[in-house]
Amino acid sequence: MLFLSSDWKWTGPSEPMLLLQAALRERGHRVDLACAEAPGGAGGGLAREARARGLGPHLALERGRGIRPLRDRRDARLLAEWIARESIEVVHTWHSRDHGLALAARARCAAELAVVRSLPAAKLPSLAAPWNRWLFGPGCDGLVCVGQKNAERLQAVRGARPLASTRGVVDAERFSNAERFGGAANAFRSGSPRIGIVARVQAHRRFDLLVDAFALLAAREQRVKLVVIGRGTRMRELLEVPVRRRGLEARVEFMGYRREDYREVLARLDVSTLLVPGSDGSCRAVLEAAAAGIPCVVTRREPLPEIVLDRATGLVVEEDPEALAAAWSR
Repeated sequence: MLFLSSDWKWTGPSEPMLLLQAALRERGHRVDLACAEAPGGAGGGLAREARARGLGPHLALERGRGIRPLRDRRDARLLAEWIARESIEVVHTWHSRDHGLALAARARCAAELAVVRSLPAAKLPSLAAPWNRWLFGPGCDGLVCVGQKNAERLQAVRGARPLASTRGVVDAERFSNAERFGGAANAFRSGSPRIGIVARVQAHRRFDLLVDAFALLAAREQRVKLVVIGRGTRMRELLEVPVRRRGLEARVEFMGYRREDYREVLARLDVSTLLVPGSDGSCRAVLEAAAAGIPCVVTRREPLPEIVLDRATGLVVEEDPEALAAAWSR
C-alpha cells in the first residue's frame, strides 16, 4: 500500500494519516509514504515528522496544488515506476493533486491498482460540479469521508461503489495518561476555571462568537479564564484587539502553537470548546480533549454533533453568545 500526500505542511489531517499508517503496519501490512519535502527554511513538515516516527517518506514528490497533468508528468512517472517495482496494490490519497497523480500513474503502468480517496474536511467540495461528481464517483475505487451526514450526501455520486465514513483518530493513550494537575504549562494561575480552544485563528472559525460569549461569562464569573491554543496571521485583528477592547487582557491566555508540551497544556483545561471545524474535519482537538477526560462545548456545525454526545460527553449549543456562555458555565 502507498499513502500519497502532496501537501508538505504538518496540517490537521497529517497526524491521523501517520497514525493510520503506523496502525496498518502493526497489523502486518506494508505501507509506504510518498510526500513533498518542506521548502528550505520552512522548518518542520510532514516529511520530517514521518521520519521521526520511522514512517518514511519513501518517495519525494514536487510541491504543488491542483490537478495539472503537464506540470505533474515527472511525479506521475516516478509513481508509476514505484508502483510497478514495489508491487503496490492500493494507493490512498488525501488531496486532489494526489488523486490526479494516482490516476495518471495507474494509466502508465499495467499493474492492478486500487485508488482510494479520503475527504478529511468537514465541508465537501461542490457535488454540483461535473468534475467533482466524476472524481468522487467513478474516479476512485474507494472513498472515505468524515461524518455520516457527508457519507449520505456522497451516496448519490458513489452508487454501489465502496463508501465509508469515519470519526477520526487520535492517540488516545497519550492523552488519557496526561497529568491533569501538573506539567510544563506554568502560565496558568491556580484556582481559576479554564475554558480552552485549540484552533487556528481564522475569521470563519467564529472567534467573534468566542470573544462575545466569554465577555458575558467573565462579567458573571470573576475567576474564569479563556485559554487560546493556536496561532494565525490575523491573531491581532480577530482576537487581541477585541479582547483588549473589552478589557479582558488579564482574563485571556494566548498560548500560541504548542508542540512538546501540548498534552500538558491541554490537560490544564476544565472545558474545551470548538465552534467551527478546520481543515481536519474529524475535529482532532475535540477528540484529544475527550481522550484526556475534558468535557467539550461545541456548536451544531457538522460533524461536531456526531462527536460530542449532548448532555453526556459535553454540550451542543446554538451559535449564540448567551447560549455558549451558559453552556460553559454549566
